Amino acid sequence: MNSLQYKDLLINFTTEFVPVWNDKGTRAEKPVTFWRPSTSSDALGNFVPLGDVAVAGYHNINQLNIVAVVSEVDRENGTALRPPVDFERVWEHSGPRARANFSIWRPTAPEGYVAMGLVCGLGNDKPPRNTIRCVREDLVTQAYVDQLIWSDQGSGAHRDFSAWGVSPSQAAPGQAYLAPGTFTGAEGYAKPTRQSPVHALRLDLALHSEDLPSLSPEMAPGRTMPEQVTEGIHVCELPWFTVNDPTLTPLEKLQTCPVYRLKRIDQYSLVASGQNTTPASQTFSWVFAKGEISDFSLGLRSLTGVDIKAAWAPRHPLSISANLNRDFTHTGLTAQGWEREGVADVMAYIPANKSIAAYLVKSRYELLRADGSQLGPTLTYASGDNVYFSELLQPEAAVTAVEEPEEVPAAVPEPTENDLEITPHDFINDTLLP
Repeated sequence: MNSLQYKDLLINFTTEFVPVWNDKGTRAEKPVTFWRPSTSSDALGNFVPLGDVAVAGYHNINQLNIVAVVSEVDRENGTALRPPVDFERVWEHSGPRARANFSIWRPTAPEGYVAMGLVCGLGNDKPPRNTIRCVREDLVTQAYVDQLIWSDQGSGAHRDFSAWGVSPSQAAPGQAYLAPGTFTGAEGYAKPTRQSPVHALRLDLALHSEDLPSLSPEMAPGRTMPEQVTEGIHVCELPWFTVNDPTLTPLEKLQTCPVYRLKRIDQYSLVASGQNTTPASQTFSWVFAKGEISDFSLGLRSLTGVDIKAAWAPRHPLSISANLNRDFTHTGLTAQGWEREGVADVMAYIPANKSIAAYLVKSRYELLRADGSQLGPTLTYASGDNVYFSELLQPEAAVTAVEEPEEVPAAVPEPTENDLEITPHDFINDTLLP
């Protein structure tokens, strides 16, 4: 797959591992195997691991587990990565049941860099400095120590040790946080404290706009008022590990669908129209729906894990957190519009012998795979923050004064293309009721 990029750091993934050590014969209460991520494939030739992997049990994890590996955008002069300056021994397998020398080490990162995981030593010797890389501080975020993976309780080793997983904190809007799949640990069996900080990688959820389809030639007079006019198309790219997809395994997603596209289509939607045939200005009022139309966002979250209004952590071998951009999801000020449908009132003063059409911008969201197929339901959201009015020209026929209308008249003149122009806030009353 193509690498993900955050600033000057490249992130890719490996499913190949080399076994380093397991605790068979030690009589430890729980089994464990330690593995080293492999970057020997041609596609990962310039990538390096961030630490070793601890997995409960003795099964082969090749082609099953997935961990992140990293590289520089600028391989000659890049500063995103640095080798550790030293290693501090955390644990060694010693004691009457030791059948082979084995040790675990904590990298000492250069100033301005952080180590992302522990490293196994073959025997009791320090690992080579080029075994892993440390990452520049601005490319990572604070994480937290998660579940216990293994402890050496019952092994008879002279020193106590426990290995723990790492999970990211809640992602900030517009970003995803990724724990690379390494482990942390400490002497003893207590969960490591904040004095032993752990970290996760950061990624931006890329946003871009698509070009609108080219407009058709001039429309013939007599065309009916358009129900919808496309205003913009915006796309948020979601890395494969941020989306649950019932039809694909994690490995299949990595290989065939590395990026999902959450597409937002904004359209001016006709919600009301008014015709004033009197010689004096008239006040018209309408009621229209706002917020989420239906509650399909719940279905999207249940199926895919993607949450429109909050951070989410999908079910996945990798530990991640993701959060959509607030401008993209219309939740910059409040998220209360999602999962509920409300109503809003609007009033407009229509000059004598004028007609207007009222439009509301509605956003349609679709989650698409790399092949263009849709995953989950389509969502529709009307913010209700702004109503847009278009003035329609009256026919030349004489008009007759009528009483002030209480409801929206049904009859509206059919506009030509030149008659209809959607403009924000024309003839709108300053008061928009929530």
